[in-house]
Amino acid sequence: MGDIRWVVWRQDDNGNRFVVARFASRAEAEELAAEMESRGHKQLYGVAAAE
Repeated sequence: MGDIRWVVWRQDDNGNRFVVARFASRAEAEELAAEMESRGHKQLYGVAAAE
């Protein structure tokens, strides 16, 4: 998979954020975040640079 540079996170109703996946490319991370967001769950999903 290469170097992990991007993470997809999920934020719950209490404002806590959790990493749900790690990717080498931002495009892959954004694709998963958009897919998860489109499911209509109460949680929010986003992409950030890995630390």
